[in-house]
Amino acid sequence: ASDVYKRQVMMLFRFIQEKDVFEKYYKQHLAKRLLLGRSVSDDAERGMIAKLKTECGYQFTSKLEGMFTDMKTSADTMENFKNSINQSGTNQLNGIDINVHVLTTGFWPTQSSAKCILPPEINRCCDVFAKFYLSRHNGRRLTWQSNMGTAELRAHFGPKKHELNVSTYQMCILLLFNNYDKMAYKEILSATGIPIPDLKRNLTTLSSVKYKILERSSKDKEISEDESFSFNSKFRSKLYRVKILNVTQKETAKERTATQQKIDEDRKHQIEAAIVRVMKARKNMEHSNLIAEVTKQLQSRFRPNPLLIKKRIESLIEREYLERSKTDRKIYQYLA
Repeated sequence: ASDVYKRQVMMLFRFIQEKDVFEKYYKQHLAKRLLLGRSVSDDAERGMIAKLKTECGYQFTSKLEGMFTDMKTSADTMENFKNSINQSGTNQLNGIDINVHVLTTGFWPTQSSAKCILPPEINRCCDVFAKFYLSRHNGRRLTWQSNMGTAELRAHFGPKKHELNVSTYQMCILLLFNNYDKMAYKEILSATGIPIPDLKRNLTTLSSVKYKILERSSKDKEISEDESFSFNSKFRSKLYRVKILNVTQKETAKERTATQQKIDEDRKHQIEAAIVRVMKARKNMEHSNLIAEVTKQLQSRFRPNPLLIKKRIESLIEREYLERSKTDRKIYQYLA
């Protein structure tokens, strides 16, 4: 059945003209599946990537394959890290079980702005891991992507105990209530540093009818800056292990614009690379022939607009990769 679905997907895939847009969104969803452990099986994922590779070539899937390599390398790194902690004989992690995925920049859809203030006990664990990792990989730099993580918390609700499976942002919010029974929205924002859209989304989830881990002072649909939240010690669930899923939201106009900007930026580089490849091989070429050849080279990923190719040609002329022929301005010459 799995192979039948893959063949059907590939039939549809062949009709997509802007395959680079498909790749961008596929990468985002694959990242979530791998990091949150939601993938049906690695073999199924690899099988799909192999079909995409056969269809579009190595360049199309190299980053997707790199994501799998990172997951395997991370598993080995964590095994070595835990062995190192056990051999040290010291309780450096204070009983916290930390699991880190080290992701290569460029392979994954990371966000440079995704920062928050981690709780002190978690920060200590991060420092211990960073010290271990950087001592073995000199010259590298670690940036914590708190928007992509998850956590498991043991929580006491009166006499009842539950294990909560939450996002890193939700963990940062909930751990504040170890010290406070009630907190204002602005206090939570200040203490966690979570970006406002993400903070509101996670507070909405934690105070929703389905979970009600936190109680809101307001009944309004939208969270306002003036309201406060308190820990709900009366929370009850039939399940010991409660998985708290975020309120799913459609891609916002801002997010869609940001994704499109990344795609447009990638296209600029790909068009320029194609122009340089063609001109390096041909040395001289007439404008319309160059446009046709570049379009032919890139059509497996997207159909470039001739005006965009013309702009990239102008840019390469300005940077002295190409020049116009002195006898015919429609002919370009490659500058070695």
